[in-house]
Amino acid sequence: MNANSHNHGTGSPPEGKITSGNDEMTNDLNTSHPKRNLFRLSLNYTGTMETARQKFEDYLREENYRVTPERFEVLDAVMATSGHFDADELFLTLKKNGSKVSRATVYNTLDILEECELVFKTRLKDHGSRYEKAFGRSHHDHLVCVKCGKIVEFVDDGIEQAQQAIAKEFKFTLISHSHQIFGLCPDCKNGQ
Repeated sequence: MNANSHNHGTGSPPEGKITSGNDEMTNDLNTSHPKRNLFRLSLNYTGTMETARQKFEDYLREENYRVTPERFEVLDAVMATSGHFDADELFLTLKKNGSKVSRATVYNTLDILEECELVFKTRLKDHGSRYEKAFGRSHHDHLVCVKCGKIVEFVDDGIEQAQQAIAKEFKFTLISHSHQIFGLCPDCKNGQ
């Protein structure tokens, strides 16, 4: 996937959760700026598990990938997450739950899930890659700490309006976008 687009459907959230120490979930509400509404998004699961499974199966068949129970086991684990995770965390969670899925299958399946836009991947310079489910999530952008790997999700109407204006100026038809801002989180900035 080359852009951060999120699909929408209807349904209720699945059971289960994978969390990460680098994924601090705090409410960051900045109302002092009229065009900015920064906040941590809570899980907004609007797509059903069955819809995600069908999209994945269709993609696997269209792209001539093997359709295997192990790939769907990885998909199910991803869909049961909230927040950001890395491939090893997902692998260890699967193992802890008795799965026989190999580490290679987890990594390969995450790549395929990214291709078919069921997963969004954030590449971190010194912290590998972090994933989050894209299916059933509202669109958002990321602040990424380059020191500790913390990811903060935000929505900013000004960014959304600016990208529309830029696309219009250059006569582009927007399909999707990915916006990540890299810097230091408050803890790392203060040397904690």
